[in-house]
Order: sequence, then structure tokens, then C-alpha cells
Amino acid sequence: MNHQIDAIYARQSGDRKDSISIENQIDFCKHELKGGQCKEYVDRGFSGKNTERPEFQALVRDIEQGKISRVVVYKLDCISRSIIDFANMMELFQRHNVEFVSATEKFDTSTPMGRAMLNICIVFAQLERETIQKRITDAYYARCQRGFRAGGRASYGYKLEPTVIAGVNCKKLVADPETAAHVKLMFEMYAQSGISFGDIARYFVEHGILFNGKPLQRTAVSYLLRNPVYVQADLDVYEFYKSQGADVVNDVADFNGINGCYFYKGRDVTEGKYTNFKNHVLVMAPHEGIIPSDIWLACRKKLMQNSAFGSTKKAKHTWLAGKIKCGQCGAALNVVAHKRPTIHFRCRKHTDSKACTGCGTLSVRQVEQVIYGAMQEKLGIFQTLSSGTTKANPKLTALNVELVQVEHEIKQLLGTLTGANATLLSYANSMIEELDAKRQALLSNIADATTQAMSTAQMEQITNHLNNWDSLSFEDKRIVAGGLLTRVNATSESIQIEWKL
Repeated sequence: MNHQIDAIYARQSGDRKDSISIENQIDFCKHELKGGQCKEYVDRGFSGKNTERPEFQALVRDIEQGKISRVVVYKLDCISRSIIDFANMMELFQRHNVEFVSATEKFDTSTPMGRAMLNICIVFAQLERETIQKRITDAYYARCQRGFRAGGRASYGYKLEPTVIAGVNCKKLVADPETAAHVKLMFEMYAQSGISFGDIARYFVEHGILFNGKPLQRTAVSYLLRNPVYVQADLDVYEFYKSQGADVVNDVADFNGINGCYFYKGRDVTEGKYTNFKNHVLVMAPHEGIIPSDIWLACRKKLMQNSAFGSTKKAKHTWLAGKIKCGQCGAALNVVAHKRPTIHFRCRKHTDSKACTGCGTLSVRQVEQVIYGAMQEKLGIFQTLSSGTTKANPKLTALNVELVQVEHEIKQLLGTLTGANATLLSYANSMIEELDAKRQALLSNIADATTQAMSTAQMEQITNHLNNWDSLSFEDKRIVAGGLLTRVNATSESIQIEWKL
């Protein structure tokens, strides 16, 4: 049996005057221990909103390995401010017979009253956090209505320069001559009849014009053309947004045909601000617009009639829609339906701008046949399953949540690569490799958990569907594929399948 020791855990979000230092936290905890051997775990600069902290994770590993007998913290919210995370921690402590002590709050987790008091305190810790978030939200909207930028990097076509608004030092947008010319070209092209996003993207790629250091994509054109930051806002722009239900903060007299606008998501509004203007907030900005209002409005009204970005269309050419991706670049594979009987997959990025070399020649029907065979083979190993009815699986839910978080982190890191220096590029690439390895491990664990959660009846239903594949409806085939497949990466040379089980 491992020799067990006491553990001290200390955390501080930042060096603030109103927070106790790491060193003082540890001194308080050592006084509580009254001597004896202990190990210190310290996380500096990490929030208590979740448990994604390196030293805390090290503490959890040591607890699981039976090395820890007691965990001591200066104060409860040093270890967590989330009710769910705290409940999971208490379960972990109880499972491994680990005592939990808060040096300043004197809780004894061995008694029902102590556990109840801990739960009450964690409720108030989370309430404090939510109150802080509310104040931040209020401050955000107050700043928005006064014309302050919401933050982030400058919109394409602009650069940031220091300024003073209402006595506050901040930054405003100033047109960048080179990229502003590219923005003007996009608007002028799209305002012409018959010009599409793809036409603009292809023109930029063919002429070697990069967008934030990368080949221009159709989606980037779409979002840029919707952004009122570029418009020289006049009375026509004011009336346009008012007619669409937007909350226009400024008086009509402020729309002078010179300044651009900021468009913010409204409070308690779930719909996207680029698809529905109602109750979203339009504010005059301190910077000058670069697109005349007549051209901007012509593009905006054309966008509103653009069926390609209207309501989502149902898949009709392949039951692999949404699952199949280009094995070269990871973009979606779209179906190209010719007049001939044979239809093919084509890389969306290749179609948009030739930024990807493409997936090669991929017959939709041949790929579907390969995937169908692979699904039959995969289901074959489960024929002898004899589990009972399906039960709720919290572990599977947690794994899926973690997978979404990891994929979001990867996406954010990919976004930092544009214009990054060599040091940042190396760091981001190494982090992406680590996260991708974590993603692959999660996919494997999700597959195992899904298999364990699936009942015999469910397995028989899927198997029957596969055995009667030719008689299934198109939508039923999509449902089966959705239940078995996470993703398919395909080229004319290889097909790789990521399974859900």
C-alpha cells in the first residue's frame, strides 16, 4: 500500500489587492495541519470556474493512485466555484476515503451537516461568480451604447489606433489603404448582377490576394459583406435597420454619411445577428466608413435574397451529408450532380477558391457502398451482445461535452495561426498536436461508452436496418449513419472512418 500524505492546494486567478497570496494560503493550510508531511499543489493565474488546471489535475491523479489522505485548502472557492465540479470532487474524495478541509471555514466532510454546509457554500460561491458575470455583461452593453469597440482584432480593411472617447483611453478603427481597397473590391463586385461569393473568392485566389494571410473563402466574403462596420451610414442605412426591427441607439441626426456602425447581439436574443436583425443593437462608431451606403445596401439586400445562406436545405443526394469531409483539408465534401447518371463528391474549399488541391475523383455511390460495407463489418463484432435495457450514461455525456470543448480549443488555436510569428506558430502547433491526441483518445472512450450503453434491442434494430438497406428510406439511412459514424475523411486514394462505437 502506498504511503499516504496530506495535500495542500492553493490557487489565485491573479495578483489582485483584494485576494490573498499563494504563500499566505499555504501558511494558513500548514497551520491547520499542525505539522506533518504534506505535498503542495499550486495553480497561479487560473480561474476557479472549471477544473482545467495543471496542478489540480496532478492532485486528482495522486488521489486516484491512493497517495493522498487529506486535502486542505485556504477557502472553498480556491478549489472550485462550480456546483457540478465540486460535486464530482466530493464523489472522488469519498471514493478514495480522502478528507477535505477548508482552513478558514472549518468544514468536516465526515458528517452529513458538514457535507450540507459545503454544498450551501459552493452555491454562494457560484452565485458570486454569476453576479460578477452579470456586472461584466452590463458593462459590455454600456460600453457598446457609447460607441466603444467590443474588443478583438481590427476588422479586415482597418487597423487600430489609440484614441480617447468620453475621457476614456481606447482604440478606434482607421482604414488600412491596402486591405481597405480589397474590401471595396469585394463590395463593388458583389453589387453587380450575377456575381457570387465563389466568383469573388476565385478572383482573389487567381490574383494572389490573401485574406488575413490565407486564401479567401466564400464564408469570409459572406460575413464581411454583412458587417455595417464598413458602411458610410446615412439616413437610408438608419431606415433600413429600423425597418428590420433593430434597436438603433443613436438619433437619426447622427447618421451623417461618414461614420461606420457597430452591430451587437441584443440581450436575451438567441437568433444570430446576421440572419435576423430584430432586437439587436446598432450603434454609430467613431471611425469613418469606407463603403458608400448605396453600394453597401445593394449588397445587403442581395444577401437577404441569397438562398444559399437562407434556411438550411435538407440533404438529398447522399446519406453521408454532414459526415464526409475532404481527406486533404478537412472541408466538407459537396455533391456535384451532373446530367449524367454518375454524381461525384467535390471539396468545398477546392470549389470555392482552389485553396485545396481537392479530393480527386470520388463517385458518391461507390463511396456509399464502401461505407455501407464498413458499417456491416463494424456491427458484426456486436452480434453477441446481451446487455439489458439502455440506462442513462453520465460518463458518455461528460465525454461528449469534453470532446466539444477540445474541438473548440483546436478551432481557436487554428485561428491564432494567421499572421503568427515563428515562436507562437511552434507553440500553437504543439498544442494542436496534444489536443488532437486528446481528441482521438476521447473518440475511443466515447466509442467504448456508447457500446456499453447500447441495448440488445438497439443493436438488433441497427442490424436489421443494415440487412434491409435497399428498402430503407433516405432519411432512415441518414439516421443509421448518424448513429454509427462520427466523421469520414475521403480522397480518391483512401477513406478513413471515425466511429461512434
